[in-house]
Amino acid sequence: MDRLVADLEGARGFSSDDEPSGLFFENRSKAFVEDARKRLDLPEKLFELNELDVLYEPADAILWTFMRPAGRPSFTPPMLSDFEDWQKLILGGFGEGRAPLKYLVLGSRSPGVFCFGGDLELFHRLIRAGDRAGLVRYGYRCVEILHRNINALDLPILTVGLVQGAALGGGFEALLSFDHVIAEKSATFGLPEVMFGLFPGMGAHAILSRKLGAAAADRIILSNKTYSAAEMFDLGIVHLLAENGEGLAACEDSIKKSERRHPGLVNARRAMKVTNPIGLSELKRIVDLWAEAALQLSDSDLKIMARLTRAQERLSHAA
Repeated sequence: MDRLVADLEGARGFSSDDEPSGLFFENRSKAFVEDARKRLDLPEKLFELNELDVLYEPADAILWTFMRPAGRPSFTPPMLSDFEDWQKLILGGFGEGRAPLKYLVLGSRSPGVFCFGGDLELFHRLIRAGDRAGLVRYGYRCVEILHRNINALDLPILTVGLVQGAALGGGFEALLSFDHVIAEKSATFGLPEVMFGLFPGMGAHAILSRKLGAAAADRIILSNKTYSAAEMFDLGIVHLLAENGEGLAACEDSIKKSERRHPGLVNARRAMKVTNPIGLSELKRIVDLWAEAALQLSDSDLKIMARLTRAQERLSHAA
């Protein structure tokens, strides 16, 4: 626990001036975005979400999205609502007969953090209240979003997760649903749930066991280890390593290099999903088990969860 808290506190060294995703949006003019909206008749609301910054580049058919959480960089209910709207609006604005879309990229504007994952403050409150239905409802929302992303919204697109900081818990699980993961070398990954007597309930078991095999997946899930981007690259979870501060440039370069092979890459990913399908019912059964385990946590487990929540709060305020 002390090690993880220290890791979180260490991320304070990042500042908004170091945030490449912020500069990225500043360097794309509002006039360009407005022109793209009008010319392609894209849903206006897609560019007006509360905690997601969205930019469409029609020349390369890329939809860039960066999480911009109002508080802790976690999947809070308001953030989940934005993701649900984001997916619906993408389906409404892109596809056959509509605006072209080839690449869907998700990153974060939180300095030093991709995402801390589940809303620990909410979990703590629901567990104290014995509210199993609330836990299940939250988990189902998460895995429904995850499942749609695993299947690339049933569009002929490649999904890309861009990591420029810590991806922990549900943040790591979310990344596993992307076709391609690009990480800066300082990025870190981990599943800390075991430290407070729980397990990751939003996709880690299903996806990691298919990617790495059951034994390797079990080792990662139960180790409470923080993994480097290089270690994740060696395991095949991260597909491309970028120098620190160059994640966006590496992402753009990777997209340009894959342009000619786009149809083949899309269908290769689809073939992999046919070979190793992950059903929504499977993900929801795991959520049910997770909720049952959560309600059995001890007072000491909940104190550790609360301590980790406070560490995340301090980091978000410092950033």
